[in-house]
Amino acid sequence: MTLSRDEAEALIHAQHPDPFSVLGLHDGEIVALVPGAEEVWALGKTEVALEPVVPGIFIGKWTEETYRLRARHDQTTWDFDDPYGFAPVLGAIDEYLIGEGTHTRLWEKLGAHVITHQDVEGVHFAVWAPNARRVSVVGDFNFWDGRRHQMRRIGASGVWEIFVPGIHAGALYKYELLDTEGTVLPLKADPVGFGAEHPPAQASVVRKLGRHRFGDSAWCQTRAEAQERHAPISVYEVHLGSWMRVWDEGGRPLSYHELAEKLVDYVCDMGFTHIELLPITEHPFDGSWGYQPIGLYAPTIRHGRPEEFAEFVDAAHRRGLGVILDWVPGHFPTDDHGLRHFDGTALYEHADPKEGFHQDWNTLIYNYGRREVSNYLLANALFWLEEYHLDGLRVDAVASMLYRDYSRAAGEWVPNKYGGRENLEAIEFLQNMNAASYGGAEGIMTVAEESTAYPGVTRPVHEDGLGFGYKWNMGWMNDSLRYFARDPLYRKFHHSELTFASSYIYSENFILPISHDEVVHGKGSMLGKMPGNDPEKYANLRAFYAFQWAHPGKKLLFMGQEFGQWSEWSHERELDWYLLDDPRHEGLRALVRDLNRLYRETPALHWGDCEPEGFEWISADDSEASVFIFERRAPGSDPVVVVANLTPVEHSYRIGLPLDGEWCEILNTDSGFYGGENRGNLGAIRAEDHAQGRCAQSAEVYLPPLSVVMFTPA
Repeated sequence: MTLSRDEAEALIHAQHPDPFSVLGLHDGEIVALVPGAEEVWALGKTEVALEPVVPGIFIGKWTEETYRLRARHDQTTWDFDDPYGFAPVLGAIDEYLIGEGTHTRLWEKLGAHVITHQDVEGVHFAVWAPNARRVSVVGDFNFWDGRRHQMRRIGASGVWEIFVPGIHAGALYKYELLDTEGTVLPLKADPVGFGAEHPPAQASVVRKLGRHRFGDSAWCQTRAEAQERHAPISVYEVHLGSWMRVWDEGGRPLSYHELAEKLVDYVCDMGFTHIELLPITEHPFDGSWGYQPIGLYAPTIRHGRPEEFAEFVDAAHRRGLGVILDWVPGHFPTDDHGLRHFDGTALYEHADPKEGFHQDWNTLIYNYGRREVSNYLLANALFWLEEYHLDGLRVDAVASMLYRDYSRAAGEWVPNKYGGRENLEAIEFLQNMNAASYGGAEGIMTVAEESTAYPGVTRPVHEDGLGFGYKWNMGWMNDSLRYFARDPLYRKFHHSELTFASSYIYSENFILPISHDEVVHGKGSMLGKMPGNDPEKYANLRAFYAFQWAHPGKKLLFMGQEFGQWSEWSHERELDWYLLDDPRHEGLRALVRDLNRLYRETPALHWGDCEPEGFEWISADDSEASVFIFERRAPGSDPVVVVANLTPVEHSYRIGLPLDGEWCEILNTDSGFYGGENRGNLGAIRAEDHAQGRCAQSAEVYLPPLSVVMFTPA
């Protein structure tokens, strides 16, 4: 026999540097690794008993090309295919592209894939761990024993692989790695795993992609038109775990299957055009709301299996709704079973905490300058867009990616190669991600949550921009909320908080966000931010929403705020749906529904969201009365004149109008349908030849207290 005892000992203790070079069939000899077996036979046309070398290692001569193994322990005998009897699955091109960091369909090669290999069904596992001394896949199929399925290193790519015959979708697994010193690391979840156990359990789960047959081709062919700059885009932001719960079943969250009906129906009824999901990538900690993901390639099991998530997306598309995913390439948690020191080194993160650790969130920062890491993230963006037909990605915390000194004092950060604060590698990654996303999935959109004045966020990459389709307008959000939270008595001193945005609203393609961030961490609810007594709070909030929907920019509203939830949002319970028994809350919801309808059906209110030709002030300087008047317009369509009276004082007020004749009052936030006092202009006004400001005609109108009124030519 050619196998030495020392070599056999190294194999059974998982210390051999290249087990595939010895195990399996080589030069007419089978070496089998079967820990715990007392006897082992090779099976083919003949049957040969293999001789034990050390406990668990058996050897014998074999003249056939293929074989199976039979093993016995006590009175139990089992037959199986030898995982070391199979050739590699990954090829030279895969190895080259992975090593080069240009494998844009990385998920098709790494992770766990149910396949048929050499006419045998099983699962192919592949993982990147270039600095590991040894990698094994362990799971419920091998007693979590790292000796049984030691993996094969594929060239210089840093990838390890093994085909494990006889296991199927649903199997639990992790990776057991030895670092360069030979120390066994904490078991790791699969970085490209497509499923996971229910938290707090941490194992990855073998899942088969593509099990749902999409029926959304009509939507996908037209979504480019539905998501471009001139289209009405109104987004309902949702945390799936707390939107609605099933209280007669212990308060569990809705499943993807249930959400495909209830949430999709609700969003359609409310007239939103898109659903934006807080991160549903797998995460261990509920309190992170998904913003600290472990499994970037796995939809969370909290609501169901991957094919059920695909069903949810498909259901939205069949109803004409787009689905946007909050995507988190900005940081990842420090959990031992995650990416932290994955192979014993700072593999996905920077080694220097000045570059690789977020002090604000106690999370780690991806090393965007490492080609394999940027490839991992870029491929993940394409994965969601292609495998699940998602219509867009909203990228979280972009500002933290762009600047090396983000939330750091002097001396706590490392300058770039030019001595500056910009993270050049992250900038290049975002540009590549946007170029690949727009080039790879027709009609999608990407959105940046970027809170600084970084230039060119929505400028195309070929014009040296970051290449996003849209950017959250955090400046508008902060200024507007600050203004509306003030006592109306003092608003006249802060008039510019509502007019300042007009100086930059067309510098980017903006979305106006009232997101989850505005109703957590002691910030209260939208209704709670409003000043005055209860009726004034409702009136202020109605006026705020109408101002938001009339203002240039696409719209976003976080769940619960459409009906004026009083309490701050909590991820641990469902929304306060009982409030809809109160006509004031139902009226507020009716207003949001009508705002969405008006926004969609009126080109003047959406065509110019990102075009300076679509907006002009008629009166922006009446700070004493806190009245704002502006015009929204679109080519070939009737204009809309918007009048906001943001004091609790009613006015008979002359407004300039761009056209003569009769004008219809198309929205009045004081309507009784919305919980107001039904004060208005009896449905119409008439322009007179009486110059007012830049307009040659004007009309005397009634402005209810704390209201927004909109007019369009009859």
